Amino acid sequence: MKNISDYRNKKVLVLGLAKSGVNAARLLHKLGALVTVNDKQQFDDNKDAQELLADGMRVITGRHPVELLDEHFELMVKNPGIPYSNPMVKRAEALHMPIITEPELAYQVSEAQWIGITGTNGKTTTTTLIGLMLNQQRPHHAFDAGNIGIPVSQVAQKVGKDDTIVAELSSFQLCGIKTLHPHIAVLTNIYEAHLDWHGNRANYVAAKIRITMNQTPDDYFIMNWDLPEMHELAKQSKAQIVPFSRKNAEGARAQLIDGWLTFDGDRIMKASEMQIPGLHNIENALAAIAAVKLEGVGDDAIREVLRTFSGVKHRIQYLETIDGRRVYNDSKATNVEAATVALNAFDQPIVWLAGGLDRGLPMDALTPLVKKHVKSMVVFGQTAPLMAKIAKDAGVPVQTTENVMTAVPIAYEVSRPGDVILLSPAAASWDQYPNFEVRGDDFIKAVNQLKATVESGDK
Repeated sequence: MKNISDYRNKKVLVLGLAKSGVNAARLLHKLGALVTVNDKQQFDDNKDAQELLADGMRVITGRHPVELLDEHFELMVKNPGIPYSNPMVKRAEALHMPIITEPELAYQVSEAQWIGITGTNGKTTTTTLIGLMLNQQRPHHAFDAGNIGIPVSQVAQKVGKDDTIVAELSSFQLCGIKTLHPHIAVLTNIYEAHLDWHGNRANYVAAKIRITMNQTPDDYFIMNWDLPEMHELAKQSKAQIVPFSRKNAEGARAQLIDGWLTFDGDRIMKASEMQIPGLHNIENALAAIAAVKLEGVGDDAIREVLRTFSGVKHRIQYLETIDGRRVYNDSKATNVEAATVALNAFDQPIVWLAGGLDRGLPMDALTPLVKKHVKSMVVFGQTAPLMAKIAKDAGVPVQTTENVMTAVPIAYEVSRPGDVILLSPAAASWDQYPNFEVRGDDFIKAVNQLKATVESGDK
């Protein structure tokens, strides 16, 4: 870690806790800053705030008091999830106070080289693949961090100059960077997402493209060349553009050619040998191949990872084969687009478990996919009536149940050997669960219970 003095005795406000806020506050405190933490959760129920107070930091909880900004802070480190429309943030902007997010702080103290990955879909899988491939071969370590769930400010403190940080960066995080400069940047794709936070698609795209804003001609920007929009966005980068393509786009260096994953025309392995299913994962693999090839990783290391990696937890994650039925956990599919990716990932008949928070969004686009891929549905949560209507319109049998735990045995009963049982809710979890991870963990628990029951002969 670089021993910087930039924050010594500076008044810094950390707005919002969770993992990123807690780790940013601790790092700033370590760097000698005068840290004030402000979190909306009440103190008595806020373990993070209690620990930071015990560590000697000033803590204000229960609300975001705009008048706090009259205390002349020199910097705000904002939790990425807090929008710029928040009154505290708007007031900070009016005062011309610098506002950053936690990855920017991490970059300032990091000695390691960075590989940054962003995009609407595929960020976590691509980040994980790159880290695994680098660690197969390199004498030094690659560390996954960022939006993947590991605060990058925590990782930045322990890595050396010969190591690599492989950072998943969300659009929310990228809005708050100033100097962050990945040697290799990856943009997996851009679709419509988080428009409620960004206001419109143009703002969302502008946030994503910030990943390359500090790159130079000595750096690399890996882009999905199958999307025409990327060809225009590439013009905003000073880095060397490294395109990847699943559809034989002209000029792509990482490509799918006649069923083979290739780089610069050299065959690496057949895509059919990959453990993770779906055309979207071929794209993720190509993006990862491009990144690690630029770092000198050999084909054997790439093949080993792609043949054994079974998926990121809660993202079309293979769990078990139970009596001939392959079971997948895609609890992270909190919208129609993510569920569409999952349904298109399989050639086998699918028993689809779906439902969750009703945000009032249209779901009609799922009907033709259900007709094409799904043999039966088990639905739950607030959107259960909407999902049941989709099943009816598609001519597919449907059963309504309470939650994912009760859905699993029903899915087993209506499935047959050779089928896929897929949890891909197409909705957020907040009607029944605190987050998609808890929902996915409940699903895993139910699957394990089902497996034990089947293997004991009770079913």
